Amino acid sequence: MKSKLPLALLILMGIFGITSRFIPHPGAEALNAYLRDTLLRIISAFALILGLGNLILRHWSKIKKKEENYGSSYVLLISLTVTAIIGLFGGTSGEGILPTRIGEFSFDVNTLYDKVMIPLGATMFSLLAFYMASAAYRSFRAKNTLAFLLLASAFIVMLGQVPLGQALWSELPSVSHWIMTVPNTAAKRGIDLGITLGVTATLLKILAGIERSWLGGGS
Repeated sequence: MKSKLPLALLILMGIFGITSRFIPHPGAEALNAYLRDTLLRIISAFALILGLGNLILRHWSKIKKKEENYGSSYVLLISLTVTAIIGLFGGTSGEGILPTRIGEFSFDVNTLYDKVMIPLGATMFSLLAFYMASAAYRSFRAKNTLAFLLLASAFIVMLGQVPLGQALWSELPSVSHWIMTVPNTAAKRGIDLGITLGVTATLLKILAGIERSWLGGGS
């Protein structure tokens, strides 16, 4: 029963989720909207609790065992606790019971997101760009024709995104844009098509009851 009931619910919901797209009936559309808007929110709430619990337990265990870089776990748990308290009791813009403003200095959730999260994300992605460029420089080797084309196109695209490229050749940004919109888009669509076919095949295996590893039994 522990495996048959979840499998039956999954097959039922999966078939309904697929067929509801092809049933132009108000009842089917209303049920589909209810499942997406209400039940998915409930499932997301449980998933959030499980995710937070797993995150806290993992980093708390890392601190107790004093594993490598366990100091970062202190930062994560303290930041999580402070942000949760401000979000729960201070409101999104400071309208809660907890004061989130000292003079002109505001530290409500929206301000924390705009002034802390966004700059940290921008910093991370800027460092990632330099890391990718340096890794590409170290790893790219023109061993054959395809590798040379990859290296040349990557060099043109990166050079076409900076003012130096336009200063060297005024048409270089246009060539870079063409590479991104034509060959790159074609390759991306091919990859997306392959991913879609793989997802569809996995979906059919799950709906047919062939793939059952998600039940936790391993078979």
